[in-house]
Amino acid sequence: MVRFSIFRIPVTIQPFFWAAMGILGFLFNQNRPEQMLVFVLLFMLAGFISILIHELGHALTGRAFGAYTEIVLHGFGGFAVFPQARFTRPQSFLMTLAGPALQAMVGYAVLLLAKNFGTGPNEFSASLISSFALISIYWAVLNLIPVIPLDGGQIMVSLLGPQRMRLALQISITVAVVAAALLFLKFNSIMMPFFLASFAWQNYEMLKQHRS
Repeated sequence: MVRFSIFRIPVTIQPFFWAAMGILGFLFNQNRPEQMLVFVLLFMLAGFISILIHELGHALTGRAFGAYTEIVLHGFGGFAVFPQARFTRPQSFLMTLAGPALQAMVGYAVLLLAKNFGTGPNEFSASLISSFALISIYWAVLNLIPVIPLDGGQIMVSLLGPQRMRLALQISITVAVVAAALLFLKFNSIMMPFFLASFAWQNYEMLKQHRS
């Protein structure tokens, strides 16, 4: 594992994070057989920076509310940890929204800069910039889908309140199933539908426990 600190926030990167970014980078660059390894590594770097920015949005906002925080990057994403912190519903809403909001804003700013000033001297810089903008914007949008445990699901829970957890889980299951079907029909890929289906199953299990 890799460990470092940024803005005095401890960051841990688990090995599978790099593996997951590598898989996505390979799928994203299949039409570039020449020097594919370089493009995959550039995608991994872009993904690392983008997702770190996302988690910093959560972490810095949580710290502004007085909570100690750590960041963990793992699998196809990451999370900000707030040990023993208790947020009010408005604070939880703002802290959760800050992640995808910061990620999308930075991604869109990079996209605008690239359109106005170009993407650098060669195809490698262009690949890094386009990968970063693509990951940042799409990752943020996907995270706002109201499916637990995505950010959109957590925002929904904050808005509905703990007394309406059953309703939140029902909405989450429905949205996850519909979104999985639409993404499969649109892109003919099972990666995102698989994750959404797994979230739907987790939510179903949570709903059964809630009923009992």
